Amino acid sequence: MSAKGRRPKQHEEDDHPDERWMASYMDMVTVLMCMFIVLFAMSTVDAKKFEQLKESLATGFGAEESNTVDTAVGIIVPPDKVDSEETVEPDAALAAKEVDDLTALQDAIYAGLQEKGLEDAVRFEMDERGLTIRLVSSEMFFAPDLADLTDAAVQVLDTVGPALAPTTYQVSVEGHTAQVRQYADDALDWELSSSRSVNVLRYLVSGGGVKQDHMKAVGYGESRPLTPGRDAAELAQNRRVDIVVLSGQSEDVRALIPGIVAEREAAAGT
Repeated sequence: MSAKGRRPKQHEEDDHPDERWMASYMDMVTVLMCMFIVLFAMSTVDAKKFEQLKESLATGFGAEESNTVDTAVGIIVPPDKVDSEETVEPDAALAAKEVDDLTALQDAIYAGLQEKGLEDAVRFEMDERGLTIRLVSSEMFFAPDLADLTDAAVQVLDTVGPALAPTTYQVSVEGHTAQVRQYADDALDWELSSSRSVNVLRYLVSGGGVKQDHMKAVGYGESRPLTPGRDAAELAQNRRVDIVVLSGQSEDVRALIPGIVAEREAAAGT
């Protein structure tokens, strides 16, 4: 047979599958690895901030002292007090601070009244409601059966108003009467006490500069007497207007105020 008629020899087909996809897969994995390495490098922990956090936590738990500023919020108990039966009461601290603030307000008002010789015209009382500034004896502050303020009342309010004006306390002006005789209309007793409280409120707002959104007026009539009213002196105590500086603390904190006041009075020997 001639070479011309001879058929060329065919290459045998490769029995292995096409693995060219692996090159693309490996390239993709390499790119992902590089991306995660870059992300990890960008997320390196700030050593300075970590050290501040460590010291803050250690100080908060009383484990060690630190000269850095501790920004932790809470009550720090010293290590020697951890097993002690003595407990730290944040409510007590708040109540003591409230008593301090109300006492400072009372002292400022009393000093102003003392300069005018009117220190005996007002009685102060501190309890769970706050500080009560009591205008006792209606004859001194109001004409009999009238709600108009007397000159003495104006002088007192000229001292009380400026002291209350810069504070953020809410104030309740509460009128009271002592019913000596029965009225044909029982509502007259309520109207008189309400009119007196409103007149005091109006003067504190207009003349004393107290914000009107911090004020309210209430009339109780004869429903809340201080004394049985057996004689003229007791009746005079019942005929009054109370300016109550209301504490803005929680109920639990306010409940501690009378006890703190009693302790301080006992320590002062009053």
